Amino acid sequence: MLKGKYFFVAAACSVIAACSSNDKKPAAAVAQAKPALMAPFRFHKAIEVAPGQTFDIISWGRGSTDAGAYAILHSDSAGIKYTTTTGDLDGSITDVYNADMDNDGNPEILIQAKAKDTVSYARIYAFEFNGNDADKLDFPKLTSSQRKGYRGNDNFYIKEGKLIREFPIYSSNDSLAKQTGAKRQLEYSLRSNNFSVKQLSQDSIDVKPAAVQETKRSEPEKKQSTSRSSKKKKSESHKKRRRRG
Repeated sequence: MLKGKYFFVAAACSVIAACSSNDKKPAAAVAQAKPALMAPFRFHKAIEVAPGQTFDIISWGRGSTDAGAYAILHSDSAGIKYTTTTGDLDGSITDVYNADMDNDGNPEILIQAKAKDTVSYARIYAFEFNGNDADKLDFPKLTSSQRKGYRGNDNFYIKEGKLIREFPIYSSNDSLAKQTGAKRQLEYSLRSNNFSVKQLSQDSIDVKPAAVQETKRSEPEKKQSTSRSSKKKKSESHKKRRRRG
């Protein structure tokens, strides 16, 4: 089992090295060329958190693109130590973020993946590294109120040591839903390796599409017109009775 793990790490490193090779091409050509990953690897991003401290995040898998696995390769070149953290992947990696959200001097690696259910939703795989030890963090799921009108299309970014999450709000959670034009914005903080979340935006999940709003606005006008017509009919009926009498 140990021999197989070393083989995997060696294979991953060889792929990364192959992707970064310039093959002695002119500098302009190298800048424009986008390295291609060899199968079964799908994603690679290198993050240097300090001199001699680099994290290479990769994903791989054959067959289905909706599932696979990820690996975080930590290179401590100063201490000549190399460690690997792996896990199952739901969907595909779209980006990776580095932060020290709790200001304890230990970097956090946050892997963003896009998975598919009835909608395209986001998954976050979070780890804090203390030296060569990796501590997996539980990223909170959206609450029922936060999920109302949610249909994916998340945007994540780091701001002032916090993880910000934004996504558009839809009129409902089904396939016929339309965007309301509003967005929901959440802020994630970390303390003692536990996430907390608060909503920053004062969005309205009851905002309706323009077509629905126009329909509602026209309803009072219809009622008013119906009321006038009814009064007119009553007046005419009253006049006929007086003539008969």
